[in-house]
Amino acid sequence: MRLWLMLRSWPGKRGFFRCFLMRFKLDENLPVELVAEIRDAGHEVETVYEEGLAGSSDETILRKVREERLVLLTLDKGIADIRAFPPDEYSGIVLFRPLTTGKAATINLVHRRLDNLYRMDLAGRLIVVTESGVRVR
Repeated sequence: MRLWLMLRSWPGKRGFFRCFLMRFKLDENLPVELVAEIRDAGHEVETVYEEGLAGSSDETILRKVREERLVLLTLDKGIADIRAFPPDEYSGIVLFRPLTTGKAATINLVHRRLDNLYRMDLAGRLIVVTESGVRVR
């Protein structure tokens, strides 16, 4: 598996930051238009639809995500139950919580926060993304 996507120096600084190739699974409740944006940023993304998992239980989707070592991107609050789905068992779970419902609001929130997520270590964490910021649990 490729780990390094790019290596660049910080402007005006000595040292480097890493931007890793990330692998995502897009849940069925997120717009498929996000697939192109994630791929254009150089990351891999699969959708629940592509895998024939649309309508599957949270347990089924999370089992598949764990087996494939993918970070799950979702709007499903039930998946954020850390007692039922301990984050340390997964490559990462990212829960988006837009203020309003609708495709445009969701795409806007995800678009604004994706760059932050690409630079984070998501493994073993539940990340809650809202209009006001990103929380790590």
